[in-house]
Amino acid sequence: MYKVLSVVGARPNFMKVGPIHRALSAKENIESIICHTGQHYDEKMSKVFFEDLEMPKPHIYLGVGGGSHAEQTGKVMIEFEKEVMNLKPDLVLVVGDVNSTLACSIVAKKLHIPVVHVEAGLRSFDREMPEEINRIVTDSISDMFFVTEDSGEKHLLGDGVSSERIHFTGNVMIDSLVHFKEKASRSSVLADNGLSKGEYLLVTLHRPSNVDSIESLTTLAEILNAVAEKIKIVFPIHPRTMNNLKKNKLSSDNDTIILLVPQGYLVFLQLMQNSKGLLTDSGGIQEETTFLNIPCLTLRDNTARPVTIDLGTNILLPLDKELILSNLDKVISGNWKQGQIPRMWDGKAAERMADIIEDFLSK
Repeated sequence: MYKVLSVVGARPNFMKVGPIHRALSAKENIESIICHTGQHYDEKMSKVFFEDLEMPKPHIYLGVGGGSHAEQTGKVMIEFEKEVMNLKPDLVLVVGDVNSTLACSIVAKKLHIPVVHVEAGLRSFDREMPEEINRIVTDSISDMFFVTEDSGEKHLLGDGVSSERIHFTGNVMIDSLVHFKEKASRSSVLADNGLSKGEYLLVTLHRPSNVDSIESLTTLAEILNAVAEKIKIVFPIHPRTMNNLKKNKLSSDNDTIILLVPQGYLVFLQLMQNSKGLLTDSGGIQEETTFLNIPCLTLRDNTARPVTIDLGTNILLPLDKELILSNLDKVISGNWKQGQIPRMWDGKAAERMADIIEDFLSK
């Protein structure tokens, strides 16, 4: 039996590792093992995500918690090294661009264990973002690369990676969406909050550039209050965003803004697939809305996922009140671009990954 050790560090990782774990577990000659570093950990939310995604309790839990980037990365490396030396996996699989991705790939390589990077080659070209540093370093030492879109392949080739190590597998995040779309539709979240399909906007905001300054928060509050005069808003609010709103004495005066606590994957998917559109600063949501053909306004200066703009339903916007409001008016009126689903975003990426991994280990 070959041992494949997959790393999850933050909630978006769960949606990616879940399908891969199922596909690897279907192989008779592969033992799929999940390590949860605890980089992002909320007992209630993590439990909900593992249950939602039908994943087993993590085989290994490091429990590193928060801290500065250096502190968190160092803690993960120290604890992960102990587990790897004990387990002796044949392959370490890391996903995305969080600190755990960087830390575990470095540990594995220094112990001469091959590393596969899922979502390889994505670039925002903004080195002030810690995620960009994590992507670059992880790609520089990985042995095998699973890419989700053409830009990833282009960047890796430009960095000198040989084409035989690059595999265009499609987007495993879409595997989870396809697999759980029907199950999510059983959620009662719409009825519980008096919502109807296509009659509300969904909002998610958590990036420091948007929620950590009084100026940004004031602009966002003005935007949401203005839009709520025209359509309901559903806002599952990140704790840091809520804390900053309270700290700066900003609140909604409009009862058509529905504030929710952070939601599990299935509930959020139900909210997303029935919304009129999204206002967000998330990375993964750009991909999910493209697949669902739902308008997405992303409040960021750049994206590592350009296919969501070139082919999909996504646009980037600065935090400019009038510009955002004019684009939200287009969403509300139904005057938004029609997107296309990128190639191989078909719900079968994990199966392709498992076949490639099996072939790699068998050689």
